[in-house]
Amino acid sequence: MVFVMLQSDWTDSSGVTHLAGDSVDVDAATLAALQAQGIVSEQSGGTKDGTDWAGPGGTDWAGPGSTTP
Repeated sequence: MVFVMLQSDWTDSSGVTHLAGDSVDVDAATLAALQAQGIVSEQSGGTKDGTDWAGPGGTDWAGPGSTTP
């Protein structure tokens, strides 16, 4: 599983809608499908609003692996 940030809205196989900018945990096959549809990308350069994403490993990340309480 891998966390990705969505570039556009996406409805998962359970019918849950996730909005652009949401971070979701997906498996490799779902990631490949999302990349093929342009819903996520591997390009650097930040988020849709032009800011950098502070996801896993980022300095402002408070999720899994964070050292910030």
